[in-house]
Parts: sequence; structure tokens; C-alpha cells
Amino acid sequence: MDKIQSVRLSRECEVVQIPSGQRMMMGADTPVDITQSLGGAYTVRSPQGLFRIDAKDADALGFEVPESALSRESGEPATEQEVWDSLKQVYDPEIPVNIVDLGLVYDLVIDQLPDDSGRKVQMKMTLTAPGCGMGPAIAADAQNRMLALPGIDDASVEVVWDPPWHQSMITEDGKKILGIA
Repeated sequence: MDKIQSVRLSRECEVVQIPSGQRMMMGADTPVDITQSLGGAYTVRSPQGLFRIDAKDADALGFEVPESALSRESGEPATEQEVWDSLKQVYDPEIPVNIVDLGLVYDLVIDQLPDDSGRKVQMKMTLTAPGCGMGPAIAADAQNRMLALPGIDDASVEVVWDPPWHQSMITEDGKKILGIA
């Protein structure tokens, strides 16, 4: 998004306060400035502060809800690459780099469920700072994106602190976006 866009919410929708991570409802007709749109989520500024609006609520801002935010249908199981690609759509709303390129994803394991009904993904990730209030929202976004993939019937995200994150974990693509390459 090149410039800030001002809109009024067309309906009530759930928002996540930045940086506390607190979920709340924002009423219809609330004026907001869209300051960032990454990975289908929107960062908006309202008279009450900064908030994140998930892709599933894009229509409240006047945008079409992307297919990736709709309920998934059955089909061929997602590949490991598709899981990684879905995680590249997860952003900390204060940093314009996805969690994969920030180096926040430490481990990703895909296993078949015992009853062969689908696959389970177990992911370990960290945050850029232990006090980040958006941690639960970012982890939930990652989990929801994985669960939206075909054949992924269970997904868990564990936030870990060992090893501690540092800037050297950012990928080359992430460094270019941040201007630190």
C-alpha cells in the first residue's frame, strides 16, 4: 500500500490492538486509516490507537475477502512448500517482513495423523522481543493459515525463546526489505 487510505468500517468486526495483542470489537462506521496491508491483514489507525484487521474481515474495509481467508475445502494435502508459503503471509503488524524471512520460525514438522484422516503440522517460533503483546495474535495467524491449507487437519504453534532471536536470523530477502543488506 503506497499511501494511507481513510475509510469507515462497513460493519462491526474483530480487531487486535497493537502492540498489546488484545482482541476486541470495533463498531460499524468507525473511521480508520489503513496504514499497512501485508499478507492479507491490515494495520489500521483509529482514534483509539493502532489495530490489526485480519483478511477474513477485509470486507469491513471495503475490500474483497481473499480466497485464502475463506474456509477450506478438501483436496490433495498441502505440500511442505505450500505450508512455508502460507507462513510467508504472516506478518508482525509493526514490521513489514513476514515471520519466515524474519527468521522467527525455528522448526516445522508435518506428520500424518494416526487415523490417516489428514496431516498435522507442529511449528516452533519465536518473537523479536519477549514482551511482544502481538505474539499470541501472530501465532494464531500462523496456525489459522496452516489450517486453511487442504489436508492440514491439525496445527499447533509453540512460541519458544531458545535460542533468543537476533537480527542475524533475518534472511537476505528480509534484510533487503528492511534496508539492512
